[in-house]
Amino acid sequence: MLTTPPPTLQEGLPAPLGSLARDGGVNFAVFSEHATCIELCLFDGEGAPELRYPLHGPHDGIWHGFLPGIGPGQVYGLRAHGPYEPELGHRFNAHKLLLDPWAREIVGRFRWLPQHYGYEFGHAEGPRGFDGRDNAQHALKARVAPPPQPAAGWHNMPRHRAQDVVIYEVHVKNFSMTHPGIPPELRGTYGALAHPAAIAHFKALGVTTLELLPVQYHLDEAFLHDKGLVNHWGYNTLGFFAPDPRYARDRDDPTAVSDEFRRMVATLHDHGLEVVLDVVYNHTPEGNEFGPTLSFRGLDARSWYRLVADDRSHCEDMTGCGNTLHVAHPRVTQFVLDSLRYWVKEMGVDGFRFDLAPVLGRLRHGFDPHAAFFTALQQDPVLARARLIAEAWDAGAGGYQVGRFPGRWVEWNDKFRDTVRRYWLPGLAREVARGEFARRFTASSDLFHHGRRRPSASVNFIAAHDGFTLADLSAYSRKHNHANGENNRDGRNDEICANLGAEGPARDAAIDALRTRVRRAMLATLCLAQGTPMLNAGDEIGHSQQGNNNAWTQDNPTGWIDWAQADDALNRFVGEVLALRRAEPALHHDDWFHAPPVPRGEPSLVWTTPAGREMHHADWHDTSQHAFACRIEAAPRDPAARHRQLLIAFNPEGADRAFALPPGRWAVALDSAGVLDSGRTIEQSLPAPAHALVVLRAAHEPH
Repeated sequence: MLTTPPPTLQEGLPAPLGSLARDGGVNFAVFSEHATCIELCLFDGEGAPELRYPLHGPHDGIWHGFLPGIGPGQVYGLRAHGPYEPELGHRFNAHKLLLDPWAREIVGRFRWLPQHYGYEFGHAEGPRGFDGRDNAQHALKARVAPPPQPAAGWHNMPRHRAQDVVIYEVHVKNFSMTHPGIPPELRGTYGALAHPAAIAHFKALGVTTLELLPVQYHLDEAFLHDKGLVNHWGYNTLGFFAPDPRYARDRDDPTAVSDEFRRMVATLHDHGLEVVLDVVYNHTPEGNEFGPTLSFRGLDARSWYRLVADDRSHCEDMTGCGNTLHVAHPRVTQFVLDSLRYWVKEMGVDGFRFDLAPVLGRLRHGFDPHAAFFTALQQDPVLARARLIAEAWDAGAGGYQVGRFPGRWVEWNDKFRDTVRRYWLPGLAREVARGEFARRFTASSDLFHHGRRRPSASVNFIAAHDGFTLADLSAYSRKHNHANGENNRDGRNDEICANLGAEGPARDAAIDALRTRVRRAMLATLCLAQGTPMLNAGDEIGHSQQGNNNAWTQDNPTGWIDWAQADDALNRFVGEVLALRRAEPALHHDDWFHAPPVPRGEPSLVWTTPAGREMHHADWHDTSQHAFACRIEAAPRDPAARHRQLLIAFNPEGADRAFALPPGRWAVALDSAGVLDSGRTIEQSLPAPAHALVVLRAAHEPH
């Protein structure tokens, strides 16, 4: 805060971008390629006059200045002068106070007011018009943060091998709001996620990596505000360097919010748990040309956003959210990389899951895995060890890019989700051949076995935040989204699901028993399949959203994990399956399987019919038959190590099925139906229960 008469703004440095407290003052730098002037605006308490300083520049598109006599805690904003020519993509309006895109701390309470728009509501020219009202009183503002320093979590990252990673996708608030082991005053916060009760759950389950739904500073959409709803999932980021205060105990102090987040990461790291952030570098809350002017649009809409080439008054929408960040622009690439580095080095996180990730590689001709962003990311020394996870589709033409991301990226594999659901849900198995299921179970080689990519590149999942929970996809045959306020029009209409006899909760014990078997079989498939498994938080305890498959607005018991109704037996089962995965080299290596005979030291896999003979061409395409098995031999790299054989039998049918076994004795390692006792020795024939997956271990080495 200013304590002396306003000093003269010195030239300062064009890097780093944002505000940096140093040398008895603060350096400011911001990008705008087309502005004619950028003003730094300081605020010194409510009612005090706004102080404006024209920044120096531009130097290669950067406006900058150094102001002595101020430091951390100083509140500021920006005003950008330039042409207001919407048809050319320029929407400069110096009456609008703008948030620094690089802001580490954000203060204020945002409200959707007409003053935030660059045009006048109701004007005949619509968004081509101009609004001269000043919004500074109500605008969100940046606050200078303390000087950066590496987070404690930066030094104790767990470093799990790719083949050992098990992802747990979780919403910070949803996890703890009803958890009986977490103090009420801590529930819903970053601290709750690092509470001993939460850590005990993660460790017992056997997950290695928490993938947090968006925690960067976000806004609720205007139409949600009008309905009294919120954007609970947070996919509407405005502050890409600031943790969202709504998940902090001290929401009013941005420095305290960041400190709580850092402590959470460091504590999770102490217990061997990685933290990955779901990040949204594809759009902003400014929306399309009818949206507000909050930051990027006012600084330089033509540089920050993709605009329609023949009429730049319109935004290209490849996200379904109105606008698309122009990541192909060098300065926008720099912005994204600066943000990623901040979260890794200063906040301590281990990696990122990129929402609508193809946007990052979109050039004018379409998606390019060799786009400049990917090249820059690959060579960045700070991000070299970060996990990179892609949601490999966006909403634009040619947006489905599963299997095409470069290098060390791993990708959500929706083909695994759809195939596993069809295979195990009674009545739907006829829609999927055994060959398709086998391909997905062995890491989708058709998508990922190229360019030296490994099986771990396939992130396998059955359910995620977006869609039915595991409990609901086996209890509902259609969505029930009326609570979202859109007359049940939102959410997927074609989601693969089945109610298995009754819509919603069933009073019939037979229906409940069938649902339990199917859920356990799907979870076992997920945990044992080759690739990187991802659990949807709450699925391990049978959490239901009452048939809502788009609960993005449900910051209430619908979205919160229901610990009071937890299925403890299911939770223990998932832990047992993941323990089996860890114990068996055949189930968590990162090499592609070969059919025998194979080179020494390579894993082998053979698919067989229930009769015990190797699958032939006709068998793979016979959709009238669904049961089959695979025999795995994981030959370790060390020739002196003992080889182990496993046999996995899949029986999605409604009746028990006999499987002929190879010669020798086999011991039951897992029966998802819970009929066969663990450790039971079987010879010649396996009585595989209906709707079940059974794993056998060779009880002795074959001669």
